[in-house]
Amino acid sequence: MSTQSVIAALQAAGSPTKAEHLAYFFKTGKDQYGEGDHFLGVTVPEQRAIAKQYTHLDFNSLEELISSPWHEIRLTSLLILLEIFRKSLQNQHLRQACINFYLNHTTYINNWDLVDLSCYKLLGVWLENKDRSILYHLADSSNLWEQRISIVSCIHFVRHNDFSDCLTIADKLLHHPHDLIHKAVGWLLREVGKKDKQTLINFLHTRYKEMPRTMLRYAIEHFTNEERKAYLH
Repeated sequence: MSTQSVIAALQAAGSPTKAEHLAYFFKTGKDQYGEGDHFLGVTVPEQRAIAKQYTHLDFNSLEELISSPWHEIRLTSLLILLEIFRKSLQNQHLRQACINFYLNHTTYINNWDLVDLSCYKLLGVWLENKDRSILYHLADSSNLWEQRISIVSCIHFVRHNDFSDCLTIADKLLHHPHDLIHKAVGWLLREVGKKDKQTLINFLHTRYKEMPRTMLRYAIEHFTNEERKAYLH
């Protein structure tokens, strides 16, 4: 069975030492955001290499993989999905099916790397010339990871000098309590600033005093020392 081949390949590439480090890095302790997750100890490049060998898998197989308790198996299922999506440029029906699968399985996209390595390459690309209301629905979710998907997906738009949705969602998440959202919003604002500094300055003008400090620091990372001090103090 192909899914068992994927799992076997990941297990063979695993390292107990790396698994222990990853469990610490992704905060799997009690009451931490990754509580209870399990790691095999496989690097992302290794997972990408394995994923490219299994783009023939169907959605039932991907569902089996993405529902795994092992972090790397879930991520590899997303990397396979990305490969299928990327290769199906002329098959919009299959691309839509990839997006539907992604949105129907956000329960399992439950750490920041799973979000960041997948969402903008799927949702961002798919929504480039489409209605983007799904991003606002995700931003209004009570699920931390769906909220992160909503803002990180905007990377694709920002890279094409399209800032509107990014700034609107950043505004919606401005007072979010979790630092993983502070970092994500700050990161996206920084990307806006790299493309158009004045647009970022305009956004910050009426908001910087109320923004979480982590969010603000990320947003102004590429400003001069004098500018950063002015905003932070």
